[in-house]
Amino acid sequence: MPLDWEQGALAEGLRCYRNRKFFDAHEHWEGVWLRATEPEKTFLQALIQIAAAFHHFERKNCVGAASLLRASLRKLELYPAAFGGLDVDAIRQCVRAWLSALDAGQPVPELSFPKIR
Repeated sequence: MPLDWEQGALAEGLRCYRNRKFFDAHEHWEGVWLRATEPEKTFLQALIQIAAAFHHFERKNCVGAASLLRASLRKLELYPAAFGGLDVDAIRQCVRAWLSALDAGQPVPELSFPKIR
């Protein structure tokens, strides 16, 4: 199943994610995830976990955010540098930076959210 980020639920979720409406992004992507098959299913689950993590982060739940980012990273490690039309390496790198900051208890406002492009 090719992932189409230009239209439909994936595109709408991406728009929400980019506008920091992380819960809404999660909801749009989850509808696609439910119908997906592997390897796209686990990949989408990782992206959903990232969106959910930042929803938790914005609600001041850093422990929950870190837990979801770790789970997402474990899944993303299974994929090549690029998959589903996205730069997986860049996403992994940003998730690692967030985890380092969260684990160290450092303020993270200077970090940008992982770019999903």
